[in-house]
Amino acid sequence: MTTGELLNIEPQELQFPFELRKQISCSLNLLNKTDNYVAFKVKTTNPKKYCVRPNTGVVPPMSTCNVIVTMQAQKETPLDMQCKDKFLLQCVFASPGATAKDITPEMFNKESGHHVEECKLRVFYVAPPRPPSPVREGSEEGSSPRASVSDNGSLNAAEFTSVSRAHVERHEPQDNSSDARSLISKLTEEKDSAIQLSNKLQQELEHLRREAKRNHSGISFIYVFLVGLVGIILGYILK
Repeated sequence: MTTGELLNIEPQELQFPFELRKQISCSLNLLNKTDNYVAFKVKTTNPKKYCVRPNTGVVPPMSTCNVIVTMQAQKETPLDMQCKDKFLLQCVFASPGATAKDITPEMFNKESGHHVEECKLRVFYVAPPRPPSPVREGSEEGSSPRASVSDNGSLNAAEFTSVSRAHVERHEPQDNSSDARSLISKLTEEKDSAIQLSNKLQQELEHLRREAKRNHSGISFIYVFLVGLVGIILGYILK
């Protein structure tokens, strides 16, 4: 804040977020810290480039006034983003109840004996604010995040790591599913083999039964053993 006897001026310099082919504005806040009316006038070294509203006015006692300075759209970027433009704000005491219509050029003439307070303000170009990052398509359900590519074609490292992690996580369930299918296939083969063995044992059992009837003999120990073995296999299959 620039502090004078009549007005406090904030900020001390004019900063414009420079962008080609776009009007840019910044503001000055004038605070009258006296008990008198204060008239002001704003001048610039490049009047065709800037528009000041209001460029003259009166600030009542213990009041503030906001001045908007607008830079016209520029067609070329200045060298090294440097600006040599300057502003001069002049202020003097005004009669009580004065308005902007009462201001005359003679009021700011030092040769007429008026006490004119002056404040010089420099102009600076600053980088424009960055726009917010757009929502990635990968944030939608069922889709993978896409890494952004910078202007020179390079992939952002953090986003590359995120994409790689998502790629691995997406493929892990497939690997687990493949192992499950392999296990199921192996168990199915073992079950088929057990069924074939059971059928073969049943055939042998029927053969022994027929031989037993033919020889009119009782149930042999082998027959009992085979019956028990078939029962065990069937119990295993039914599990």
